[in-house]
Amino acid sequence: MKKIELAKQFLTTNLAVLQCPICQDVFASVAEHQLLCVNGHSFDLAKNGTLYFLAKQMKSEYTKEMLQHRRAFLQAGFFQPFLKEIASRITPDSLVLDVGCGEGTPVQQLNAQVSARYIGFDISKPAIQLASDYNADAWFCAADLARMPFADHQLDTVLNIFSPSQYQEFKRVLKPGGQLIKVVPNAGYLHELRELLYHGQAKESYDHGPVLELFAQHFPDYQEMQVQKTMTLTPETLRDLVEMTPLTWTASKAQLAAITLEVLPEISLDVTILVGK
Repeated sequence: MKKIELAKQFLTTNLAVLQCPICQDVFASVAEHQLLCVNGHSFDLAKNGTLYFLAKQMKSEYTKEMLQHRRAFLQAGFFQPFLKEIASRITPDSLVLDVGCGEGTPVQQLNAQVSARYIGFDISKPAIQLASDYNADAWFCAADLARMPFADHQLDTVLNIFSPSQYQEFKRVLKPGGQLIKVVPNAGYLHELRELLYHGQAKESYDHGPVLELFAQHFPDYQEMQVQKTMTLTPETLRDLVEMTPLTWTASKAQLAAITLEVLPEISLDVTILVGK
């Protein structure tokens, strides 16, 4: 089945999950390849099955090339240790939203573990275009975190992996008893690369304390767990790592040339998973 037909099928089945981001009213139908709300606002499905809900183009520094390297790095299994933990908390056939889904690989890897109804959105058009490769596993759209195109109390799980948060919006779209799963980096996350590029500088370390404090304000009875794993690098995964991470954006050519397997043979995954009900 073509991507656009897969998307139309998903939208038809899950129409009640969505709401118009312009007027916040319900969508009435999926006519041909167009999503139409009760007040006449319409959104056209692209050939790749994605929808563009943004009122204007949002700036993103994530290029298609960078996202392709990110995909290759994640397909090599870097996120799998914490995705396995997340998968254990997802109920089959439930409705799961990935906020800031990027190029879609985490959703695809979760779906391989738990068959559910997955939706991913991001502000980056190149990311959503790449994510459409996984349309058989999920449905993807470009949307605004502050005005999400999802109806009140429809989602079982909201995933927030290394992405900005809008807690009032998350609470609005979650069902009673639904869960927010947020993943934040710990001090050890990519620490080998940080130490190599930013020794003695502020970027050498990362403190997630303020993020945890804000999460606790909104979800006082949250659960917390740490996941740590070291990944041995290859020439291919080292190149993907260097090309995908914002940590290298401000590095000089000499610094980048000095990143070799001899000085960076492995890289650390070190995250905290926060679960709020």
